[in-house]
Amino acid sequence: MDTLLTEVWKAWHSHNGWMAWNLFLASIPLALSFWLFRSKSGLHSGLWWIGLAVFILFLPNAPYLLTDVIHLIQAIRRNYSVWTITLVVIPQHLLVILTGFEAYVLSVINLGEYLQQRRLGKLIFLAELITHALCAFGIYLGRFQRFNSWDLVAQPSSLAKSMIHDLTSKGPLLVMAVTFVVLTVFYWMMKQITLGIMIRMRHQRSGSAASG
Repeated sequence: MDTLLTEVWKAWHSHNGWMAWNLFLASIPLALSFWLFRSKSGLHSGLWWIGLAVFILFLPNAPYLLTDVIHLIQAIRRNYSVWTITLVVIPQHLLVILTGFEAYVLSVINLGEYLQQRRLGKLIFLAELITHALCAFGIYLGRFQRFNSWDLVAQPSSLAKSMIHDLTSKGPLLVMAVTFVVLTVFYWMMKQITLGIMIRMRHQRSGSAASG
């Protein structure tokens, strides 16, 4: 029993570092989306445009967590017991991956609400597709080329060279295309679930307010 508890403790804490960091990066565009797209102010100051640029740069960090499934596969291949894998490793990794992707879903939903408020609802679907495409490119740069969002400032020349090479090579383009499809499908599914929960919560609030 003590051996099992020790193994569970080790499995739980051995992945906390990258999980916490990746979730933090995913929370940045989510927080910015509420400020940029949910604010009642119609004025777009210079600070707003800077925030939008940061939002675009950091948004791929949220769906990037889908690729962290490789860490789950690596963890399963370790010499953990079946109980540890089933009750700790798999739930822990899936929770982090889904939380990060939900941050992406909410961020894009907020963008859609922003367009809707400005009577640009017809552009929501196109904006979503463009967002998925940009994020697929960003995910490729992060997972395979190991670039970070801040490398646009830290090492712009290396990033530019890599971008040109990747956008003119069949292999990277194929990976980006597959990633785009995965993002589009997963986003659509999670969006329906999220909107359903949001509608239900609104009905409950309106019902509580009416009864009060």
